[in-house]
Amino acid sequence: MPDPDTISLASVTAVTTNVSNKRQDEFLPSKPDIKMEPGAGRPIDFQVSVTVIEARQLVGLNMDPVVCVEIGDDKKYTSMKESTNCPYYNEYFVFDFHVPPDQMFDKILKISVIHSKNLLRSGTLVGAFKMDVGTVYTQPEHNFYHKWAILSDPDDITAGCKGYVKCDIAVVTKGDNIKTPHKSTETDEDDIEGNLLLPEGVPVERAWARYYVKIYRAEGLPKSNTSIMANVKKAIIGENKDLLDPYVQVLFAGQKGKTSVQKSNYEPIWNEQIVFTEMFPPLCSRMKVQIRDSDKVNDVAIGTHFIDLRNVANDGDKGFLPTLGPAWVNMYGSTRNYTLMDEYQDLNEGLGEGVSFRARLLISLGMELLDTGAGDIMTSTEVQVEGVPKIAENATGKVEEFLLFGSFLEATMIDRKIGDKPINFEVTIGYYGSESDGPIKPKSRRKKKGGDSDEEETDLIQGSSDEEVEDDGDLVSVATTPPMKPLITDRNYFHLPYFERKPCIYIKSWWQDQRRRLYNSNIIDNIADKLEEGLNDVQEVIKTEKAYPERRLRGVLEELGNGCSQFLNLANKDQNQAGKTKLDRERLKFCMRELESMIQQAKTIRSQVKKNTVKDKIKLVQNFLQKLRFLAVEPQHSVPDIYIWMLSNNKRIAYARVCCKDILYSPVEEEKGKDCAKVKTIFFKLPGKKGFGSAGWTVQSKTEMYLWLGLTRQRKDFLTGLPNGFEEAKVSTGPGMQSAPPISLIYTMKQVFQLRVHMYQARSLFAADSTGLSDPFARVFFSSHTQVTEVLNETLCPTWDQLLVFDNVELYGEAGELRDDPPIIVIEIYDQDAMGKAEFMGRTFAKPITKMSDEYYGPPRFPPQLEYYQIYRGNCTAGEMLAAFELLQIGPGGKSELPPIDGPTELDRGPILPVPIGIRPVLSKYRIEVLFWGLRDLKRVNLAQVDRPRVDIECAGKGVQSALIQNYKKNPNFSTLVKWFEVDLPENELLHPPLNIRVVDCRAFGRYTLVGSNAVTQLRRFIYRSSDKQANNYSTTGTPCPAETKHLYIDHITLRISYLNVENVRKKVLMETCALIIKCNFSNTAGRRNALCIGKTDRWICFPRLQDDDKKGKKKKKAEPEEEEVDESMLDWWSKYFASIETLKEILKAQEAAMAELAERDEDAEPPPEGGEINPDDSPVKGKKKGKKKKAAAAAAAAAAAGGDGPADKKRPKIDELKVFNKELENEFEGFEDWLHSFNLYRGKAGDDDDQNTLDEDRIVGKFKGSLSIYKVSTLDDMSRDAAYDTNMGMFQNIPQNNPINILVRVYVVRATDLHPADINGKADPYIAIRLGKTEIKDKENYLSKQLNPVFGKSFDIEATFPMDSTLTVSIYDWDLVGTDDLIGETKLDLENRYYTKHRATCGIASNYSLYGYNVWRDPMKPTQILSKLCKDGKLDGPHFGPGGRVKVANRVYFGPTEIEDENGLKKQTDEHLALTVLKHWEDMPRVGCKLVPEHVETRPLLNPNKPGIEQGRIEMWVDMYPKDMAAPGPALDIAPRKPKKFELRVIIWNTDEVVLEDDDIFTGEKSSDIFVRGWLKGQQEDKQDTDVHYHSLTGEGNFNWRFVYPFDYLLAEEKIVISKKESMFAWDETEYKIPPRLNIQVWDADHFSADDFLGAIELDLNRFVRGAKTAKQCTLEMVENEQDMPMVSIFKQKRIKGWWPFLARDENDELEITGKVEAELHLVTGDEAEKSPVGEGRNEPEPLEKPK
Repeated sequence: MPDPDTISLASVTAVTTNVSNKRQDEFLPSKPDIKMEPGAGRPIDFQVSVTVIEARQLVGLNMDPVVCVEIGDDKKYTSMKESTNCPYYNEYFVFDFHVPPDQMFDKILKISVIHSKNLLRSGTLVGAFKMDVGTVYTQPEHNFYHKWAILSDPDDITAGCKGYVKCDIAVVTKGDNIKTPHKSTETDEDDIEGNLLLPEGVPVERAWARYYVKIYRAEGLPKSNTSIMANVKKAIIGENKDLLDPYVQVLFAGQKGKTSVQKSNYEPIWNEQIVFTEMFPPLCSRMKVQIRDSDKVNDVAIGTHFIDLRNVANDGDKGFLPTLGPAWVNMYGSTRNYTLMDEYQDLNEGLGEGVSFRARLLISLGMELLDTGAGDIMTSTEVQVEGVPKIAENATGKVEEFLLFGSFLEATMIDRKIGDKPINFEVTIGYYGSESDGPIKPKSRRKKKGGDSDEEETDLIQGSSDEEVEDDGDLVSVATTPPMKPLITDRNYFHLPYFERKPCIYIKSWWQDQRRRLYNSNIIDNIADKLEEGLNDVQEVIKTEKAYPERRLRGVLEELGNGCSQFLNLANKDQNQAGKTKLDRERLKFCMRELESMIQQAKTIRSQVKKNTVKDKIKLVQNFLQKLRFLAVEPQHSVPDIYIWMLSNNKRIAYARVCCKDILYSPVEEEKGKDCAKVKTIFFKLPGKKGFGSAGWTVQSKTEMYLWLGLTRQRKDFLTGLPNGFEEAKVSTGPGMQSAPPISLIYTMKQVFQLRVHMYQARSLFAADSTGLSDPFARVFFSSHTQVTEVLNETLCPTWDQLLVFDNVELYGEAGELRDDPPIIVIEIYDQDAMGKAEFMGRTFAKPITKMSDEYYGPPRFPPQLEYYQIYRGNCTAGEMLAAFELLQIGPGGKSELPPIDGPTELDRGPILPVPIGIRPVLSKYRIEVLFWGLRDLKRVNLAQVDRPRVDIECAGKGVQSALIQNYKKNPNFSTLVKWFEVDLPENELLHPPLNIRVVDCRAFGRYTLVGSNAVTQLRRFIYRSSDKQANNYSTTGTPCPAETKHLYIDHITLRISYLNVENVRKKVLMETCALIIKCNFSNTAGRRNALCIGKTDRWICFPRLQDDDKKGKKKKKAEPEEEEVDESMLDWWSKYFASIETLKEILKAQEAAMAELAERDEDAEPPPEGGEINPDDSPVKGKKKGKKKKAAAAAAAAAAAGGDGPADKKRPKIDELKVFNKELENEFEGFEDWLHSFNLYRGKAGDDDDQNTLDEDRIVGKFKGSLSIYKVSTLDDMSRDAAYDTNMGMFQNIPQNNPINILVRVYVVRATDLHPADINGKADPYIAIRLGKTEIKDKENYLSKQLNPVFGKSFDIEATFPMDSTLTVSIYDWDLVGTDDLIGETKLDLENRYYTKHRATCGIASNYSLYGYNVWRDPMKPTQILSKLCKDGKLDGPHFGPGGRVKVANRVYFGPTEIEDENGLKKQTDEHLALTVLKHWEDMPRVGCKLVPEHVETRPLLNPNKPGIEQGRIEMWVDMYPKDMAAPGPALDIAPRKPKKFELRVIIWNTDEVVLEDDDIFTGEKSSDIFVRGWLKGQQEDKQDTDVHYHSLTGEGNFNWRFVYPFDYLLAEEKIVISKKESMFAWDETEYKIPPRLNIQVWDADHFSADDFLGAIELDLNRFVRGAKTAKQCTLEMVENEQDMPMVSIFKQKRIKGWWPFLARDENDELEITGKVEAELHLVTGDEAEKSPVGEGRNEPEPLEKPK
């Protein structure tokens, strides 16, 4: 019989239109999602890292630039580079902050370039760039990498671009990990325009703009004075005038503007505008507007409002520029009553949620783009303040009278600390209803609005209905409930005895009528709420594995479409209403466009939802949800929010804030606020910082409250939503009081119910005791009733199995209403302590399923199903609870008519009732086998070391103990490997209870101490599936087989083909790739047969052309474009490494391109069924999610195949590569837990920090290694029939023994990147430290001075014994001359899992087999031996090597070359290549196949225990392990960093021509110049050389015949010059710098008496520069401006080149112009050649040049 849920879901999908208060699915109890603790305003750790790489095209002559990086008030400077316009820095800065996120994201990050700064001068600003930190954080990966910031001059906005700075910026907080692309050679980033530092979607050309913030007036300022001085004054002089001197301050993009101060004024009128000049679009998203009180001592904020520019502008094609208002904005902050020291002052600064209304401010915002070409504009960006004309009265809308009505139906869960004093509630809306402000009479109010009050009054009277005319004198607002003394509910909470009399409040207030704005927001919010609810349903269906999630999703999309069309119909009403602003009109157009397109997209997606695409489509639909939430935010406020305060003895205790739009009334159902005229559960919280941490977890009070807000004239409906059956009680009758709202409601109607709470179990609870466990019990609250479950000791996964019955629960109201919307049940979990009070562990909420007395108790609604409820502790999840709730009406016949409670009979638990049959899960007998391997890294317990540990396993009351480890120090492994026990578990796998692992230490006299424990909550991954589904018996996890895929192997790249024409693929493969093997692995899936069906299923075959001899391949290769010949003897390990990094970068680039393409495709069409991704052959392990890194590898491959127009046009030389993983190796291979799992053991109380989850690391006290296999007892027989089945090992056949083994561990450390600076100078002196067991190696004497990206290139050999030494720690320390060395960061590797995994991680499999050279095979076992061993272990047939280069393994045939060359060039026959081919495709083997670890370098994050969760840099390394009982490995690979090669560059300056003439001859007036040329290599300015002076040149011609000689050290692979020099006189040692090789040549005019004049310069990048012109005439500006079209040369390839090059400088308009030409000859020789044939500098010997004539 199908599960009733599946039926219900399918049938319900179509008819879920009315969800106002009913749940979408009648049969699923709803789970109210209520978060208790404020998250905002709490400070957290941020780390901002900025790398300044270089600057280019700085405007200015011969400057000495310094870059300053500034965040908030922190400034850091780079070093100074002398006389260059394109300095290279590569300096790294880190800023650490501990502030709330909002404050962090508003900080401005400023990068500025300063010219010639020194100790005495601050230097002159060249240009600056600004962006807020939030913009960086919203980037993908939270960073910008290698982007160019455009500098502009804030003092002269007409000046244009002042240069570019290339930088990396990243912002991380706890738990973010930065994925940095690989740093190696910088090639294509010279394309500045294409890599600007701008977020996606911001245009490259940003214009300057003026932002006008107009400030008109404020009202409702709190009547208090915050300054101490004023009170003194008041006391002494007796002044009692308004004690506030307000002014408005606006902060935007790091600039500040202020209005004038209005002295002593509570209703200040400014009529001023503040003008900011900033680029558009700005890179700062928020504008901060603050009303402040001016004071001699210190100014304080009265209230703060943020204008988010994303909400008041839209950058689409039909978008609009920022605009706002004129409109009132409301400000919230601390309480309005005055206190001397305001403890909530932070709230007024805009930090955290305001707890009270502060003021409202009338503002508008406008913007105009500037035409910087026009002459008359002001060029500076200084903030201006100007006056503006007064605004018309009705500009913000017509003033209407609003009525707020509220009724308190219930107040329970009042914290016991305040239970002894009388309690009342105060409600305020804006400045109405507040005690401290006193009653505000509308008369004075209307006068304030200006104009004659009488006219307005008559106007109001005529416009309203008769019953409205009230005598103003008698109008009373009732804003507080009468005080009442609470009654005890239980030990923790009290409740107020409202019973049948429910107090009410009502407040009249006057506001501009801008309801339309709120209505539109409500409609969109309403659509979004339904969508969110629907999506949660779909997720729940998927999670609980019910049928047809796709139907539910289609229903959700249909509903979304309907909702959007309703908006289009409704939103256009009242268009001509007063007070409409430009923003209102533009926003409406924008929302309508967006929702229209959403209807179309929803339609498309709906038609594409299939069972296998549901998850992908959910992601797309979630984007809709985000968009709707964004559209619903209304930037122009109208009516302020409502605050409800709970007062105890007139002292403010806790508050709740209700958004006015949520309770706003409209006759149109869709426009109505979601809580308007409904009974709503409101939880009160502590104000401000008091609510942080554990104090905020206790509920201060829970109220059931009814609220209604609308125009007074609509008020006939204000009681409609209350539960029926009441009478109104009014204030004493007087004239006109008939129509006043009631002050209390008296209920005459009540229903009696019985509530049944079925508490089955909970899991993953919070550890509240020092043992790392808890003694949990649950307390259930319903209305004013409460009950508790029994306490279960020492567990985090209690199975209470208890039914709590609440009898005679009285609920007021009509029966039908209670059925549809019953009150909320609150469940709190506590830890029982022997001493002191129980500790709070978490809370969750539920609604019961209700049965009325006349309804039938039976399917589909009853009995209710057990469900998981998420438990929250503050904002963090703290476990789940499995329970069911039913509310049964007691009819006239009394309890006898209720359904009986059928408990299981065999259990006798005294008074405790177990959960009845029908609700409790159905059980089956399962067997749980446990593999006990060993214990690792156990810490001390109470200062004593663990000596004789044992592991106890328990599940559902049954369990098993491991053998005792006799001496943990000597051997921490267990002697008996496998034990089992039988247990009854639920049939439904989702309801399986957790399995508890506990480790105890057996001490003398039979005492036990708990060491640590772990609860395995997800047992599913250990459930054994029978053999047809089983991947192999070596893996007990039963990995599900991956989807059938078609592969086509080409050398070592795989293309996943979805729909391709076979013929084309085949041609392409044959033409473009010299591959050796093609594998086609097909399943006969109908409908996809057009894809490459060749041969039988699962056979290796070869395309005929490829069987030719390999030599043809080689010949063919030479015909390809510009293939570089590789000299094998020149290659080393680094060649391989750099080639691999290039490949990785190409793959990543292609991947980005493919992702972008996919995204585009997603929008208009459905992706191919496999998600259309293309996978390289290291496709992930079976059953693993596909790694992001691989997604588009083959786009690169395809590009290469399609003719190689990848990033570089010429082919890279063919070098054997390794695999560079830009993450930890174990992440790529599922933690190497294929059969041996590690379970962390926890102990100690869980942290109460902001974020409990991350602190769990401190509680880990060791690891249990082992595994589980769970299966129904009935499957046992099938297994044991196998002849080779060893009964002792159960399901764990063929696993190795766990005896100690000796291993040689070889650790290679390549380099570290982005280390956190450890010294004051912003650098570090890193060295490596390695720890394994008792061995510790500190490579202190080889520290690298002042490096944050050190290249170590070292290997270390350590002998180790498993299992004692299994965790390897690699740390990087900072060397200090004095004091101790600081730890920068460390990473830990579990070597044991690597050693035993079937992925064979002991020594990576190289891509090719060779006997010598840079790619020598380094595993002591050859490929053939490895293959034979794998076949033997996996019981596979083979390998059978056959003639013609073929090998057969398990009925698969592979081909490959059979010859190998040794050092002497002799060829010999070998099977190694063949065997290696099989190993590289081992994952395709039946049953035992899995991906083998390739030769690799892994990148691991470095972490520092003092800064948990924030990366301190990364380290690239790998580990090889060799068992001592096998053949010894060869010597370690030499990966020492390459030594730079010595070169000498000889530059001969022959002549100059057309040099500009600077000097005037005193006598003749002729123009002339005294020319000389200066040159140097970048970074070696101190080695600059000058020619002699060619005096008195009248034509700009100069003849020199002068030679410059520059020796330098150069790294060919990295294309960098290496310079070692001391940073300063005081430096202890030399620091190594790497900089690009660039030659600077400048032309100067020599002056005798004044400084020489700079005329022009050219900079040549020696790797890529324009070939010189043949004659001076052909040498033009084109050569520089159209560089990309010119032929480029590299001096390292050409060795010698001669020609003419232009000198350039900028004229007054910043345009480049030629200021001369130089004929030069560049000659590059190696260091050896330079020694053999030296030359002299200038015209000196040897090889002197002749003097010019």
